[in-house]
Formats: sequence, structure tokens, C-alpha cells
Amino acid sequence: MFRNILVHIPSERPVRPVIDVAVALTTARRSHLDAVAIGYESMGAVGLMVEGGGAAVAAVMGEEQHRALDRANAAIAVFETEARLAKISYGVRSIAAIPAEAGRTVGALARLYDLSIVLQPDRSSSTYDNEIPQELLFNSGGPLLVVPYIHKGPLVTHHIGIAWDGGRLAARAVRDALPFLTGAEKVTVIAVNEVTGEASSDQVVGHLARRGIAARVQHLTVDRGDVQGAILSIASESNIDLLVMGGYGHSRLHERILGGVTRGMFDTMTVPVLMSH
Repeated sequence: MFRNILVHIPSERPVRPVIDVAVALTTARRSHLDAVAIGYESMGAVGLMVEGGGAAVAAVMGEEQHRALDRANAAIAVFETEARLAKISYGVRSIAAIPAEAGRTVGALARLYDLSIVLQPDRSSSTYDNEIPQELLFNSGGPLLVVPYIHKGPLVTHHIGIAWDGGRLAARAVRDALPFLTGAEKVTVIAVNEVTGEASSDQVVGHLARRGIAARVQHLTVDRGDVQGAILSIASESNIDLLVMGGYGHSRLHERILGGVTRGMFDTMTVPVLMSH
């Protein structure tokens, strides 16, 4: 069960999609929700600290930290308004940090939660908030719910799709998603380029059935570069509300060089995605 949830509230991007999802999910599951926002300190001010010295530099750094914290507090204030109206159990934390430290800080914080909620990166927008989802995926040790920036309203989980390739990360994602899967009306296992093995899509259906979860398999054969597009097409055609998938099947360096399904999903998702690494 998701009893302890963390949501990252962007300080430089729209906040409504993640706030609506996080507050509604917390209300429905009678959970506790903590919100964290980061105000990013200017790299120019950091450079001044390295090159300069004395009271003048300390004053500049103090002012920059204050401005960064104001930005974080402004984002948190929007969340607090909604949390109070919903009468949920919640906590807040505002952080001022340089970009290089922000992701690691939030990633470590997220290790104490059952689920972390973030906003989908927007590559057309130059902001450090775009880096937080990847940092949480790698460093939190738990499932990550990524909300599309076009999303409106609460999270709906009537029909859940599972992107299944028989790998460890896909299996981890299925286990992490069980609180959602047990309440779904319909579950579709999307088997992409499946090769028969010990952990086949049919066996996943049997595994879920023993938990009282009825699922069906949809087989898909596509070129490697079209995988995420094909999955999203199925999600659209089948009215899937939530996708479940493993995050980053290769090494982090390999993914950065070659791209990959996870990076493609970050860029093009149209429905919420629960990822596990």
C-alpha cells in the first residue's frame, strides 16, 4: 500500500498536474503526503563564491540563497492551499540548492517513501526541474509515478497497461504497481517483441490471476526504435489510464548515448507512467 507518498513540486514549471494527482491519490488511499520544492541557486553566484572571497561574496551568496528559497516557498504555497482544502495528512519542505546537488538531495529524501510523484520533463523548456524525475528514478529505490504535463485532474486507474519484456525491471515494476493493479477494472499486458522464456507474458497473466487480477495479453512486434511509440499507440487506442514499466534496461551511460524506451517515454508520454528501476 502507498501509505507514505512524496511529491516533487516544480518551482520553475506548472504545478497543477502533480498537485491534483498527488492530493487525490492521498485522499483516496488515506495516506500521508509530503511535498518538496527546490529553488535553484544561480550557477553564476556559485562561480563568484569560488573565485572571490570576503564579506561581499558571502552577502551575494546569502541573497541568492534567499531568492532560491522564495521560489521554492511559492511553489509549496500552492500545494498547501490544496492540501488544506482536501484535509489530508501532509508535510512540506522547501530547499535552496545548486543544480548539481538538487537531484541527489531529493533522491536520498525519497528513499523513505512508498511512492514518489513527479512531473514529466519538458525538453522544450530549459529548467533544472526537468532533471529531477531521472534523479529520483535512479536514486530513490522505489517506484516513480510520472505525470504528463498535459494531464488534468486526479489519477484514474480503471485500465492499466503493463509493458512487459520479461526482464528484472519489468518484474519490479509489476510488484511495485500491485496497489494499483488490485483495484483496476482491466489490465493489459503489452508484450513487445516477446521471445518465449521462463517469464512469459502468459505466465504474468497467471501470476496476476492468483492475486485476483484478471489480465489479458496483447502481443506487439515492432522495430527497436519504435517501441515507446507503439506502446503509447496501444495506450491511446485501448483507453489505458496508467502504464507500468521498468525504467532503464541498460547502463545509465548506454542509455544517454543510445536513447532508449525509457527516455523516449519521458519525452512523449501521454498517460501517467509508473516506473521502477
